[in-house]
Amino acid sequence: MSAPQPVRPVQPTTPFVGRRTGWVRFPSAVLRTARPRQWVKNLLVFAAPLTGSELTARQFEARGGSALGGAALAFVVFTLASCSVYFVNDAVDAERDRQHPRKCLRPIASGELSETAAMAVAATCVAAALAVSLTAPGFGLTIAVSAYLVTSFLYSLGLKHLAVLELTLVASGFVLRALGGAASSQVPPSGWFVLVCSLGALLVATAKRHTELAGLGDPAAAHRPSLQHYTASGLRLAQRVIALAMVAAYLAWALLEADPRTRGWHVATVIPLSAALIRFDGLTSRGTTNHIEDLLIRDAPMIAFEIAWLLLFALGFAAPAM
Repeated sequence: MSAPQPVRPVQPTTPFVGRRTGWVRFPSAVLRTARPRQWVKNLLVFAAPLTGSELTARQFEARGGSALGGAALAFVVFTLASCSVYFVNDAVDAERDRQHPRKCLRPIASGELSETAAMAVAATCVAAALAVSLTAPGFGLTIAVSAYLVTSFLYSLGLKHLAVLELTLVASGFVLRALGGAASSQVPPSGWFVLVCSLGALLVATAKRHTELAGLGDPAAAHRPSLQHYTASGLRLAQRVIALAMVAAYLAWALLEADPRTRGWHVATVIPLSAALIRFDGLTSRGTTNHIEDLLIRDAPMIAFEIAWLLLFALGFAAPAM
């Protein structure tokens, strides 16, 4: 099989400028920079209340509503926080994005949204996220979103160029979402839960770097300098080792379930999880400049595996009440 051909950067264009009046263009540019399609990542805040050992089917009527309500609050908070990060990141990377075949069309890189306006929107989102987080019980959600904002801004301002560390910071953003949801819903996460989330997040971050490097080839380092320190084969190996570790940690969590009826269903969920990871490995084997998240939500076999996992997990969740 021949190696993937590098994608040549194209000159930035401004496809929306001139087609819309100013009062329509600005909100459109703001919305596109906020990346609504990426908000699905923030659904991780529901992971703890839906998998926490203390929230069983028998307790759902008593505690489920408040737990999920707390997670919904965390979803709003992390959506606002992540939007602020996108605005800052695009403002800092505007010049580099102009050399990328897809990112050159972003509103800031194309000149549709000014960097000053982007920073003003980012500041507003930060203030709103922190204000809303203070309405959650305790300070766990505020601490989690503050840590997310600090690490994300440090990443945007320069740490993204440090190999390996930048992968850790990207992965930490996913883990902090899950921990923020746990704090807001008041469902303490287990150590296995945190470990599986961390490995899954690191897996996605590593796969993103591999597809970028394989898709862009030698010019990849022009838009992401840290890629010059990686090799495609090294990232592939790391991705597979992380996937195996994730399955092992997940299986350990399932086997340690106290209730034998729930344990059997949890162990069964390892099958669709493993199938999904194998499919993900195949999808990320070829280079692409598209969003890696699209592989999780638009590929039919992947969706089938995800639904199968969800159904088996739901049956295990309800097993003690049957």
